[in-house]
Amino acid sequence: MDTDAVSVKYSVSDAIAEVTLAVPALTLAAKAQLLDALRAAAGDTAVRAILLTGTGRVFCAGQDLGEHAAALRADAAHAFDTVAEHYNPIAEVLTGAPKPVVAAINGTCAGAGISLAMACDVRVCSSEAKFATAFTGIGLTFDTGLSATLARAVGAARASELVLLAEPFTAQQALDWGLVGRLAAPEDVLSEARSLAARLAGGPTLAYAEAKRALAAAGPPLAEVLAGEHAAQARLGVTADHAGAVEAFLAKQRPEFHGR
Repeated sequence: MDTDAVSVKYSVSDAIAEVTLAVPALTLAAKAQLLDALRAAAGDTAVRAILLTGTGRVFCAGQDLGEHAAALRADAAHAFDTVAEHYNPIAEVLTGAPKPVVAAINGTCAGAGISLAMACDVRVCSSEAKFATAFTGIGLTFDTGLSATLARAVGAARASELVLLAEPFTAQQALDWGLVGRLAAPEDVLSEARSLAARLAGGPTLAYAEAKRALAAAGPPLAEVLAGEHAAQARLGVTADHAGAVEAFLAKQRPEFHGR
């Protein structure tokens, strides 16, 4: 893992691998380091549970749009290569790790941040966290497996509303709708998540792995979901709607969409 610029912190203690996003948004460096950390945790036989969290008041705000805008300007046709190189493998590791993964959602959770959280097995959330799917707000669709995980958690009707309208929602709504399993005071989120991870680490991890496989098999194969999402993002990535919406976001202006 690149330690010159630490975007992701990694530590192992008492059979729990703790993976912490040290930056609010996902740059290429952050995605690469996150993938490295999750692969290390998934492959370490001494690790019996994984905990994923953020820093300060942000769990993950999604893709770094400044970096993404630069990639669009340079070569829009390849700006979404990161989906296959980073986002999809991250989703595969989170969902396929043969051990439970706990998300400690300490704050803002938006865009790909929601995708990361929903790819985890159990979610503990700050009562003050704010959520937004955000994708359609910049002319995009799901990625990182969210088209499957969100609908599975909240149902197709609610998932459609959350993605098409892209309205922000609260931690209490996330709990009521089934996106998260439990709320905690902001100062208690990490400790509660660690306690839960410790409980799972002390449990029958072989049985947990089989349960994860069975649940994954209940829907369409993840590889097909990820491939479909990637193809859709790539198609949208070269549209004027998406490019204009990203520039408008960075300029703090309201985007205009023209269907092209």
